[in-house]
Amino acid sequence: MTATLKRLNLFERYLSVWVALCMIAGLALGKFVPSLIGQLRTMEFGKGSQINVPIAILIWLMIIPMMMKVDFGAIRNVGQKPRGLLVTLFVNWLVKPFSMALIAWIFFRHIFAGWITAGEADQYIAGCIILAAAPCTAMVFVWSYLADGDPAYTLVQVSVNDLIMLILFAPIVRFLVSDASSLHVPFIVLLYSVIVFIVIPLVVGVALRLWLTGTRGNQWFNQVFLPKFNPVTIVALLATLVLIFGFQSANIRGKYFNVVLIAIPILIQVYFNSSLTYSLMRLFKVEYSVAAPGALIGASNFFELAVATAIALFGPGSGAALATVVGVLVEVPVMLSVCNACNRTRHWFPKGHPAVSREPAI
Repeated sequence: MTATLKRLNLFERYLSVWVALCMIAGLALGKFVPSLIGQLRTMEFGKGSQINVPIAILIWLMIIPMMMKVDFGAIRNVGQKPRGLLVTLFVNWLVKPFSMALIAWIFFRHIFAGWITAGEADQYIAGCIILAAAPCTAMVFVWSYLADGDPAYTLVQVSVNDLIMLILFAPIVRFLVSDASSLHVPFIVLLYSVIVFIVIPLVVGVALRLWLTGTRGNQWFNQVFLPKFNPVTIVALLATLVLIFGFQSANIRGKYFNVVLIAIPILIQVYFNSSLTYSLMRLFKVEYSVAAPGALIGASNFFELAVATAIALFGPGSGAALATVVGVLVEVPVMLSVCNACNRTRHWFPKGHPAVSREPAI
């Protein structure tokens, strides 16, 4: 049987290019119209809250459509193939945040110590930890599709991770950031970030999904309603990046080398965790259509949440926010390389039963 040719759309294929252009646009705005950027930067939900109103609205426009795609009813199928899910959860919550903290600490505290200040090291370590503590929610469906993963099982993995993230994200970030850097992480601010950027979008997304699927049906919801949000989500993501780099403009002009430095530990962490997950899947004889999505989830990040949390904790002009955005910049080419590696090594795994549908679950 001839395999269906799988392609990313224009935005997904060149995401790194769009991110780079948004970085340039934001830096230019910060340099040439600083008064406008200054006004936008002072718009907060409350004095000292660090929750920037324009960025919060844009992030809601990104996250709510993602949450609408997640069917938590799929969790009842977990018992059918528990090994793949257990490996994914082990790497995501017991390895990934801690390995990122260690790798970031080694690079920013020691290897790169001659090129950055101690304050910058603290910020970059914090940003990398926040990025690693947020498993991917939306783009992983694209990666799973390209790697011939089982869409239904990918949905189960994402749904379970989202539920765990509600409980573990805040304490893991607080513990690791406080331990690996000299920064203080106010738990109330972190909890506020979880409520604003996870709980509220999750409740709204699930409520809309239940209401719309109940009144119009699953087919209309998935094939008609959700695709209408794609342009909104894309514009919101790009606008968020423009604002972030506009806020960062004064801090990073002349420090472009720092972006390269930040990317190195992130790249190492991504390949380490994807390789670990994939190897464990092979060790436990998990079928390929489950193993590939597991490796991809272990490698990618929920960068929208990471960016929002870094801004809430340390401000839109912080090095932590910059580190989370660098994660966006490197994610697409890296994840495409992981997809390619999975496709080339599928013969390492038992075939199992083919997925019912090869349509992307997005």
